[in-house]
Amino acid sequence: MSTTAATTHDETHYRRRWAILAVLGLAQLMVVLDATIVNIALPSAQSDLGFSDANRQWIITAYALAFGSLLLFGGRLSDLLGRKRVFIGGLIGFAAASALGGLAEDFTVLVTARALQGAFGALLAPAALSLLTTTFTEPEERGKAFGIYGAIAGGGGALGLLLGGVLTEYLSWRWCLWVNLVLAVPAAIAAVVLLVHSRQDKVHLDLPGTITSVLGLLSLVYGFAKAQTDGWTAGITIGLLIAAVVLLAIFVIIETRVKHPLLPMRVVLDRNRGGSYLGLTLASMALFGVFLFLTYYLQTTLGYSPIKTGLAFLPMIGAIMVTATTSTALLLPRIGARIPITIGLFLGAIGMVLFTQLGVDTPYVTHVLPGLIVTGLGLGLVFAISFEVGTMGVDANDAGVASAMVNTTQQIGGSIGTALLSTIFATAVASFLVGTGDPSTPEAQAQAAVHGYSIAFWWSAVIFLVAAIACGALLTSEVADHDPDIPGATA
Repeated sequence: MSTTAATTHDETHYRRRWAILAVLGLAQLMVVLDATIVNIALPSAQSDLGFSDANRQWIITAYALAFGSLLLFGGRLSDLLGRKRVFIGGLIGFAAASALGGLAEDFTVLVTARALQGAFGALLAPAALSLLTTTFTEPEERGKAFGIYGAIAGGGGALGLLLGGVLTEYLSWRWCLWVNLVLAVPAAIAAVVLLVHSRQDKVHLDLPGTITSVLGLLSLVYGFAKAQTDGWTAGITIGLLIAAVVLLAIFVIIETRVKHPLLPMRVVLDRNRGGSYLGLTLASMALFGVFLFLTYYLQTTLGYSPIKTGLAFLPMIGAIMVTATTSTALLLPRIGARIPITIGLFLGAIGMVLFTQLGVDTPYVTHVLPGLIVTGLGLGLVFAISFEVGTMGVDANDAGVASAMVNTTQQIGGSIGTALLSTIFATAVASFLVGTGDPSTPEAQAQAAVHGYSIAFWWSAVIFLVAAIACGALLTSEVADHDPDIPGATA
């Protein structure tokens, strides 16, 4: 590309930057919504299609396996083929898979559609974040853009609970899948018009690294899924987790020796980027203590409807938006990443401690609402700043894979958190029932469930606290100056 053509390309992209942000926000919302919106629809889908309780978990697991294992590959593919092409392809594929899932008349079609959603999501998510990274290069505007993007990432899951409840109750569980078409089709049309194609000529596909990373991440996510269903001591669980460790160790060795690595070690060994990835992993682990167990508590213990449960999470979405949209623009340029992320993780720990005080009939306003607000304020700080810092300072050739790392840490953290906290919850409930006179009574069952939630929230608080200490030690308070010569980089 000539200098004149490159300048025209950049100017066109720059003029369209806020419209591009809207498109990228739609795509991110679609991916994040899908993590929770289908959960609400599962009971209705199971009743309609007649699949077993044992098969029900595969509706969630199929998506997680494909999404988690292919993210690094999807990120590098966006660098190799061009972010516009991969982004639009991801949108169209995700929409088609959603349409297929909504039309499903049996379990096999539905689980296949969910796996396809995960695969196309693995193309879409890193392409969207890398486009954001390379579109907003001025520090002040970059902070605003990442704040908005981080607010969508942090609050989209809670919004999915509300939207899933509304669609399931008033329309059908199928609309929890078809709603993706409402987001994907306009986003794809706008992307064709607004985005300018570009690709990195120096990027090559690391085939050995791709194979070992996909197999390693697949084993890791599946291993934690099996831990949730079969137990941590089951042979298949242990085998999968050992295989994951071996494969990922081989992947790291390969990446340090090949000429064109899938994941250059310079991306993860930077203290701030590495700290942000660690913070996102641990925060995502603990976050499932909010969405998973608080949803159970509101619906099964307090008797909330799906819609009322979704509405109950709205204050947390508002709190996330407040800190996410201000932290990257006001705090990060002035005091760096260490203090805001550490404070955000501490707030998450405090929110979890507040949730440990829940009882069988505690009021929402005095016991649930304070924890939601405090946790939301903390998550807004963590997600928005980690998204920006996790992609900051990388060369344009590595923007896609750095963006993929941000999404990979969230997915892996979520998988670990789901398996770990679910096991802790089940063990706590069983132990509580052993010590009761008649464990079969509704009162004993309700008290046991609340006890299990409380223990899970305590563990979530510990995870947040460990994350705060680790990130406080690893992150720096450096405030980097922007380098306009490298899109999305800092000097």
